[in-house]
Amino acid sequence: MDNNSIPGRYAVVGNPIAHSRSPQIHAAFAQQLGRRIDYRAELVPLDQFERWVAHFFALGGLGLNVTLPFKTRAFELADEASSRAQSAGAANFLVRDDDGRIVADNTDGKGLVSDMTAGAGWSLAGARVLLIGAGGAVKGVIPALLEASPKYISIVNRTAERAERLADEWRAMGAQVRGADLESGASGEWDVVINGTSTGLSGGMPTLPDTLKMAPGCRCYDMAYGNQPTPFMLWSTERGAAATRDGLGMLVEQAAESFYLWIGDYPDTRPVIDLLRGL
Repeated sequence: MDNNSIPGRYAVVGNPIAHSRSPQIHAAFAQQLGRRIDYRAELVPLDQFERWVAHFFALGGLGLNVTLPFKTRAFELADEASSRAQSAGAANFLVRDDDGRIVADNTDGKGLVSDMTAGAGWSLAGARVLLIGAGGAVKGVIPALLEASPKYISIVNRTAERAERLADEWRAMGAQVRGADLESGASGEWDVVINGTSTGLSGGMPTLPDTLKMAPGCRCYDMAYGNQPTPFMLWSTERGAAATRDGLGMLVEQAAESFYLWIGDYPDTRPVIDLLRGL
């Protein structure tokens, strides 16, 4: 029997998860490449993540995508982690290898930078980047952002200690990364502003100071996405941003990397992004 006749079981796990478009994305990838997969969105209770993952793989599950709020815990439970996951200290990708070991990776950073550069045509080289948030989603994108050669990255968070601790980890490796609270750290002029908080999922946005200034040509990116422009995108436009973008393209790009790591074929992301934009 052709192995492709038996759908492999995959899932995206999070809490909340009802908003996720990952099942649509992976279904589109599979159709495009003539593959069969069973990919579902699974709501996992906050206190049962590790147990749920172990059960999923014990029953023959092949791979997981991991979203809020489990990315740090996904990294911690893995038996092995890629250099990307190790650099981030967080994982959005889990796979069981041939020896039964759970291996973690992080495709978020590649997804974000691919969407910003190849998708939107933005340049990060030499840019002053403001990164809002200090959770697992932000941890996952810092390595890829640094590889794009910005002038520096300033991480700001409602709790200053979290931003400072995250920045200190990278500064110890020689990276131009700062950390501070929202009020003081966001002050100044920025070329790129990225919202990495989960506020967009609930229709909100982080409280940002009036002292945040956008340089001419400033681009603003919200890692959240929805059917309409997010509150952060609307705020950015009102403040004079030259361009705004939500995280749908990032979602598709990181999913393509996950699909490739699981299946071995790399899908074309553009038609899938266009399809989802039209829904």
